[in-house]
Amino acid sequence: MMTFSAPSPSFSTSQVLYDRARRVIPGGVNSPVRAFRGVGGTPLFIERGAGPYIWDADGHQYIDYVLSWGPLILGHAHPEVVDAVKRAAEQGTSFGAPTRLEIELAEMVIEMVPSVEMVRFVNSGTEATMSALRLARAVTGRPKIIKFEGCYHGHADALLVRAGSGVATLGLPDSPGVTHGTTQDTLVARYNDLDSVKALFDRYPDEIAGIIVEPVGGNMGVVPPVPGFLEGLRALCDRYGALLIFDEVMTGFRVHLGGAQALYHVQPDITTLGKVIGGGLPVGAYAGPRQIMEHVAPVGAMYQAGTLSGNPLAMSAGLATLRILREPGVWDTLVAQAERLTQGIGQAAQDAGVPVVQTRVGTMFSLFFMDGDAPTSWDDVKRAHTEKYARWFWGMIEQGVYFAPSQFEAGFISLAHDDDVIDRTIAAAQKVFRILRDA
Repeated sequence: MMTFSAPSPSFSTSQVLYDRARRVIPGGVNSPVRAFRGVGGTPLFIERGAGPYIWDADGHQYIDYVLSWGPLILGHAHPEVVDAVKRAAEQGTSFGAPTRLEIELAEMVIEMVPSVEMVRFVNSGTEATMSALRLARAVTGRPKIIKFEGCYHGHADALLVRAGSGVATLGLPDSPGVTHGTTQDTLVARYNDLDSVKALFDRYPDEIAGIIVEPVGGNMGVVPPVPGFLEGLRALCDRYGALLIFDEVMTGFRVHLGGAQALYHVQPDITTLGKVIGGGLPVGAYAGPRQIMEHVAPVGAMYQAGTLSGNPLAMSAGLATLRILREPGVWDTLVAQAERLTQGIGQAAQDAGVPVVQTRVGTMFSLFFMDGDAPTSWDDVKRAHTEKYARWFWGMIEQGVYFAPSQFEAGFISLAHDDDVIDRTIAAAQKVFRILRDA
């Protein structure tokens, strides 16, 4: 009986490319999760994408629920995004000088995200969170930062502590090369556990500059905040004079048009953004109220710079993407399709008698192979059966559906995933769940 534990020989071109890549790129990939360590087998090398589909180097077509790990909320190669990038490129790809496009995208972000009055663009989510921490320390004059187990905020040294996601997939506790000195001011609390946060404030009442949190966990799978958790973080920061940082690199424009802060009605002091605001091009941003952001050079003393920050290609793609998202009915359609997908997969698992737990917030979702209630922390997530997920992953690949190659990553839907695409996904899930049940 087929168990989907490994890819079939039909992925020979990907294998050749992977062998070639490993000779010149560490592990053959430029980001660890792409190596498929979480599911085994050879990573698929992708040749192109269009709408909800991608094609690998061997010519296989897949319905894509990774979507470049979230940015492609309109689908692959959306015509308006492609046209915007082409127009920008024809005028010049980068100037190292201000452009009108930076202003327009900043103005749009300010209109959409409740807490934001000023924006500084950077080139990645890691740059954004690293800069946000520096800003929090500059504003408060304090050294320590609280983060949470299972929350990933990029690969800056100070934040690569119990970081979930790719680190968890690879089984690394932290990372060699990260010194004690760079993490000694990083305090770790339990996600969705206010008491663990209160204990840290009790111990360091005058030393904590801020709390950084994914308002919806997205790097241990999708783990929503329990009622009162985000509100409690806001209250603790207010009480102790610390700043609250929402890492919305993933959740921004993915769980709500105004981000998680609009969905849960909790305003942070600093917001980090990425992914969707670049429409599939490299981008990041940190943002907040004017009184905080004016600590950033050249207005203030906190220094941060970047040669390609705010480059015209990323700004153009981001503007095109956000303009479409704001059109009437677009967001409601996205959420309805995400609900249709997760309900269909859940019913397929139930019909087959395969225990799974699903989580979803807006257009982000996860499928955990586990019994019981939905996870609320990293400890809960670690109970999931990664081997079962790996068999599920390869089973769906054989059915022409591409999910994240790790139990600990989120799935995403796009505007291009219409009823037919979702129905085909659900039908594929029904077949795979039945085979997993009988294996």
